[in-house]
Amino acid sequence: MTGTINIRRIGDGHRQTWPDDEVGSKAANLARMAALGLPVPPAFALPIDACAGVAEGAGSAERALAEALNEDIAYLETSTGTKFGDRRRPLLVSVRSGAAVSMPGMLNTVLNVGCTSAATHGLIRMTGNPGFAWDCRRRFLEGFAENVLGLDPSPFAGQIAEVVKSAGAASESDLDAQDRERLAAAHETAIATCGAEVPDDAMGGLIAAARGVCRSFWSDRARTYRKLQNLEHLKGTAVTVQAMVFGNRGRSCGSGVAFSRDPSTGNAEPVIDFLFDSQGEDVVSGRRTPRTEAAIAAAMPDVAAELRDVLSRLERHFGDVQDIEFTIEDGKLWVLQTRAAKRTPRAALRFAVDFVHEGLLSSDEALRRLEGLDRAALVINRFAGTAHAAAGGTGAAAGVAVGRAAFDSSAAQRLAQDGDPVILVRRDTTTADVAGFSASVGILTAAGGRTAHAALVARQMGKPCVVGCEALRIDEENREGRLGDARIAEGDWISIDGGSGEVFQGQRNIVTERPEAELRELHSWHAGRPAFGNTA
Repeated sequence: MTGTINIRRIGDGHRQTWPDDEVGSKAANLARMAALGLPVPPAFALPIDACAGVAEGAGSAERALAEALNEDIAYLETSTGTKFGDRRRPLLVSVRSGAAVSMPGMLNTVLNVGCTSAATHGLIRMTGNPGFAWDCRRRFLEGFAENVLGLDPSPFAGQIAEVVKSAGAASESDLDAQDRERLAAAHETAIATCGAEVPDDAMGGLIAAARGVCRSFWSDRARTYRKLQNLEHLKGTAVTVQAMVFGNRGRSCGSGVAFSRDPSTGNAEPVIDFLFDSQGEDVVSGRRTPRTEAAIAAAMPDVAAELRDVLSRLERHFGDVQDIEFTIEDGKLWVLQTRAAKRTPRAALRFAVDFVHEGLLSSDEALRRLEGLDRAALVINRFAGTAHAAAGGTGAAAGVAVGRAAFDSSAAQRLAQDGDPVILVRRDTTTADVAGFSASVGILTAAGGRTAHAALVARQMGKPCVVGCEALRIDEENREGRLGDARIAEGDWISIDGGSGEVFQGQRNIVTERPEAELRELHSWHAGRPAFGNTA
């Protein structure tokens, strides 16, 4: 017992596990992976009940939180051989949320906590890589400002674009050490201009970050998501503090998201998105368009093979399709989280049938997993005939959709109230767009990958989604877009194919088919039982 909070330690030889409703699904699954001997960075978890008091602003809970963090950071220091906030060998940590049921992207995470001014110079001494050190400092400032101080992230994005342009760099990852130091200074100035301040002592930053993560459970987007997903019974989030591993240290590093099978179509092949020289938020935020498994296999074939093995082991252990986040640091694979993959209804049916064929599930268990699945949703929609696509992207959630273009969530809700279907069209989407997702029949983005949080939510809601459409340009001020040379005004009709990634101007006719072979197999399991699913 630490103060009034019973800390749960994960990794570094610890093999104990705990239930999801005690430490949240994220920490519970992290502990299960550590118990399997998978490469998991050491961590400790503050349970849901302790964090609920912090979210409510209880003074005793705040004091207990600070005492627990002060005492248990020593566990991570001992495990890593580093020291929190040190000038020579600094420890940096991530502070992650985790409710009892996964809420992808709806709660806050703060990375690189502990990257104070002194620790930044300590990273330079420890690694000999000033560009990496200043990148961590810049990322910490931006993440803390947005997720703890509640500042608008757009000025930071503007500063990044300005420095990239003035440096003549192709992208943020091509900036040199001096440019990255200049960018960190610009972020500090922007925060000060707002009258806010980021603590420059490591422990003060950690306590504030943990408090911000606890309180993010009650944000508007999290409340909206819980209402849409019937999760209003959840009591709060746990907080996991984990030693950072770094995908942004160079070209033999990177971060990614992987599904053990395709969560859109149900195909029995992994879906892997990866960015070299990056941290996890770069992938899941949808602001950058990632590369595929082939890029890892070409540069680091042993790591690619290990990643496939990890996915297979986790799928067998959990008996379900898994969605993991991972980091590669100097050619070593680390797994940061796993959870049951959000999936389309069509993929859920395919998974159930395939798992029974492969001996991973009994037919009775497969049927239990499909309870409540609406038969009306188990259809395959495609466009009739052929047409010339105005543009193409990456299909992120299978199905087709036809609707009027809306360039933000407010417009999507407004147009939907008029009775016409709507397609939400964005440069990239954030989880703050969840209300716009709900009002739309499909989502189209210029950037992002199949594993971004927005794509996960689209699949969960059964919305066709196309991401990474590079030909799409959006003029938010004039509320219009372009698909290559073609102009799209707000309210114009467009059509998207979330399987092929094709985007069309105008309205296309939709043909509906049913997966009859798989439905027949399900009904054979149901012999002598109530009819499968809902008949609505």
